[in-house]
Amino acid sequence: MRHRKKFNHLGRKSAHRKAMLANMASSLILHKRIKTTVAKAKALRMYVEPLITKTKGLSTVEEKTHAQRTVFSYLKDKYAVKELFTEVAEKVADRPGGYTRILKLGNRLGDNAEMCYIELVDYNENMLETKKASAKGKRTRRGRSKSAATTAAVTEAPAQETPSAEQASESTDAETKE
Repeated sequence: MRHRKKFNHLGRKSAHRKAMLANMASSLILHKRIKTTVAKAKALRMYVEPLITKTKGLSTVEEKTHAQRTVFSYLKDKYAVKELFTEVAEKVADRPGGYTRILKLGNRLGDNAEMCYIELVDYNENMLETKKASAKGKRTRRGRSKSAATTAAVTEAPAQETPSAEQASESTDAETKE
């Protein structure tokens, strides 16, 4: 029975699974986005998010050194550890959790496995741009529904007449003669 065994074994022995997750976590940290299956992405999320949390809130050199050694015991890649503690730690300093995002892509042609991208949240420039643009253009109104607001805008538009080019030229001619 597998009662209370929560993590996915991914059809591998423990040594193979640990090595695969360490390699995938290093690739995710170095490249900021990787393409994999949904099951592996969910397992990787559980593996990498506690490591990212270890980089936050370190005040002394001893704490930072200990945290780096702890993370290195999981990742086995000094370049990924350096990247994690320098660049990634700055970006996630104010984020309370949820450092990764899974974007589903559909099924793979060969074996019909569900594929996805797993990425670090603060590094997807396309999603950051759309978030800024949508936040800037959005206004909320009280009291009116959308349909009432649009009909009111349509009815107000013809009431305001702008002077045509001929009327504007006539008014400027009249001012110059006086």
